[in-house]
Amino acid sequence: QLQLVESGGGTVQPGGSLSLSCTTSRATLDNLAVGWFRRAPGKEREGVSCISSTGGRTNYTDSVKGRFIISRDNSRNMVTLQMNNLQPEDTGAYYCAATMLFQIGSRGLQAACAMFPDPYNYWGQGIQVTVSS
Repeated sequence: QLQLVESGGGTVQPGGSLSLSCTTSRATLDNLAVGWFRRAPGKEREGVSCISSTGGRTNYTDSVKGRFIISRDNSRNMVTLQMNNLQPEDTGAYYCAATMLFQIGSRGLQAACAMFPDPYNYWGQGIQVTVSS
């Protein structure tokens, strides 16, 4: 059973930055797509960003484009979500999730990622991010 662990959450003021990490100690993330999701108080879970297993494909929800950057270092078995210019509406519990995900493209089978939770088999416990003055 793959166990994902998030780290790097906390409380910051508006305009501040945090870097969330997702890793696992019992297996490898090399061949898995990873997504970051968040749940704000009183709201449904939302896809924030995702990255394919190769790192060649990334996606962001509109509200974080230009502020968040997702990356992965397979040699360290880690996926990072760098969050800059944080705003109060970014407050919530952040979860990383992983799954094997490919799609058939113009060049054949290609690594992909998803911004919705259904394809993801493995989930972390979540970590709190609070943006408040």
